[in-house]
Amino acid sequence: MGENNLSFLDKVLNIVKDERSEDKPLIEFKHPKELERILDLDISEGVTDQELEECVRQVLKYSVKTNKAVFRNQLYSDTDPYGLSGAWIAEAFNTSQYTFEVAPAFTLIELKVLSHVLKLFSIPDGDGIFSPGGSMSMLYALVAARFKAFPEVKSKGMRNLPEMVIFTSEDSHYSIKKAAHWLGFGTENVKIVTTNEKGQMITEELDKAIENAKIKGQYPIMVNATAGTTVLGAIDPLNYIADVCEKHNVWMHVDACWGGSLMLSSKYRNRLLGIERAYSISWNPHKMAGAPLQCSLFLVRKKGLLHEANSASAQYLFQQDKFYDVSYDTGDKSIQCGRKIDAFKLWMIWKARGDLGLSQLLDNVMSIAQFCQQAIAKRPGFRLVVDSLQCPNVCFWYIPRFMRNQDEDDTWWDIMHKITPKIKELLTLGSLLMVAYSPLRHHKNFFRLAFSFHPKIDEKQVLGMIEAIEKCGEEITLDMLQ
Repeated sequence: MGENNLSFLDKVLNIVKDERSEDKPLIEFKHPKELERILDLDISEGVTDQELEECVRQVLKYSVKTNKAVFRNQLYSDTDPYGLSGAWIAEAFNTSQYTFEVAPAFTLIELKVLSHVLKLFSIPDGDGIFSPGGSMSMLYALVAARFKAFPEVKSKGMRNLPEMVIFTSEDSHYSIKKAAHWLGFGTENVKIVTTNEKGQMITEELDKAIENAKIKGQYPIMVNATAGTTVLGAIDPLNYIADVCEKHNVWMHVDACWGGSLMLSSKYRNRLLGIERAYSISWNPHKMAGAPLQCSLFLVRKKGLLHEANSASAQYLFQQDKFYDVSYDTGDKSIQCGRKIDAFKLWMIWKARGDLGLSQLLDNVMSIAQFCQQAIAKRPGFRLVVDSLQCPNVCFWYIPRFMRNQDEDDTWWDIMHKITPKIKELLTLGSLLMVAYSPLRHHKNFFRLAFSFHPKIDEKQVLGMIEAIEKCGEEITLDMLQ
């Protein structure tokens, strides 16, 4: 059985180094049932440290190596090494971010990071909290918006309140529908606003939708604008949406989980002009910026609102007669009780790199995305979905030679819809590249290459990804799609 000491921890760093080394493949893909037969996952009896090490190595062998440049499957990839160090330290000290007494230094770190980020987003007098992710931040936003409109909801619930409706673009993240369900608004009360071809919300349509809701006797509770949609990376026209929200006195939330990292750069932050007019903002540094999962912030313009909306005043935890300044006990403004010290990971990154270092990383990411887009635009067989680059998302189709120079009717596009996932399958099984694909509105399946801070990718690697897609695309035949 396992030893009751810390000796195994000495081996962990070497295991991680070995399994993240350059010679390891991106993935050794096995189907679920096959992988179940390979891995020793039984936990009914203890094992020796040597046996455990072998089991861990097997698990990592068949795990995706997200540190590889060719892992482009999600809106996250490798971690910042300083952030990874912060994550290890945070786990080792195993404390909770709810009271100053159990996390004194970490509490001050969270407050300092929040203060710095609030200034970055030009709402210096606001407030914030670290949350487990963008979906949880969406819950925070809806709770705050509802409480601001109807403070009595906290004690009396939803009875006797008008039917509340929420507005969001057709390309926004699905978490808003889940939040509407969880909080009792109902998914039918999430009103979808059409977008233009670039994926940006059409503000005239938003204005009409709010007017129509009012005519029906519904109460517009929140508009969810997006700064960096999941697929196209589109940024809604934030200033114009703010104008509409002010006109109708509606809470404006900006889901900047992906695109919020543009604020780190003096060159690109103007793409988010108007975000400072939002009542609340969500940003996930664990995406583009490479903080270890999970590291997310929810920001609100009005100080004190988070505490008013969420506090439960648990007497065993948030006693008001403590021997220190209890205003530093931040946990009562959180939905959670136990809360990881996620701020420390971001603080480690920022402390090491500073504002300038993070700005340079963002500028590099946008530069490499622009190179990728230009390379794809010029290469035969590749076709961009949109020709503008708002965030570092490059979306495109690869059209194999046997599909070119044909009438692009519905049948042709139905075949293309099958070709894209087949190329992905060949790329994954060959451990060449993991890349996302998606349909969107009237568009059939297309690829999305999204770039992030880590690992730092050069032009040669980008060309290698494009060539891998082309190679696999040319291996496809019509028979393979049956």
